[in-house]
Amino acid sequence: MLALLIAAATALWLGILTSISPCPLATNILTISYIDRKIGKPRTVFLTGLLYTLGRMLAYTVLAILIVSSILAQEKAAFFLQRYMYKLLGPVLIIVGMILLELINFNIAPSVNAQKMEKIVESCGIWGGGLLGIIFALTFCPSSAALFFLSLIPLSIKNNSAVLLPAIFGAGTALPVLFFAVLIAVGAKWISTAFNKLTQIELWGRRITGVLFILIGIYFCLVYIFRIL
Repeated sequence: MLALLIAAATALWLGILTSISPCPLATNILTISYIDRKIGKPRTVFLTGLLYTLGRMLAYTVLAILIVSSILAQEKAAFFLQRYMYKLLGPVLIIVGMILLELINFNIAPSVNAQKMEKIVESCGIWGGGLLGIIFALTFCPSSAALFFLSLIPLSIKNNSAVLLPAIFGAGTALPVLFFAVLIAVGAKWISTAFNKLTQIELWGRRITGVLFILIGIYFCLVYIFRIL
């Protein structure tokens, strides 16, 4: 039970860190702008933000179910992962940590036709929030791709959780949008200040997480690969 709680907390933090990374944060700001146009209807603002949250959760959960279930369904793959998971996690965590610290850079920036998407979303009404959640969840950037494919997926496989952990991760990625949707709904005046604080939190959160991932990865390599400790 304790292991599952730790895994759930890790998935939530990975989701939050993903949501406030520069590229995902930009898509979340677009969502805030979309919600902001409905500022005269507090109930609609909140519902749109909630649907966006559910859209992200749905996208990540379905994608993770497909990946994790496919891997676990293959007996050879499942046996291989059960036997070598900790040996694989060491190098993987080091790579993820280096990506978070921007020691490794690669460009997979998504190409999104904002005007075309805006028209489609507008035609869907408040359900456009859910559509945005699904679309933006699947437009991976380097940091979000590393956190999802190289951190969340191994975590889900290790804990045999194809639904719970990805859903928690998805909720974490949408929490800032839901938070700002509530602020808009109640007419908060300090939204820009909150965004600035959020970027500062992201910078230090990403650096600390990156360093921890590298240290844990080195430890796993020393223990499970080189058998030094």
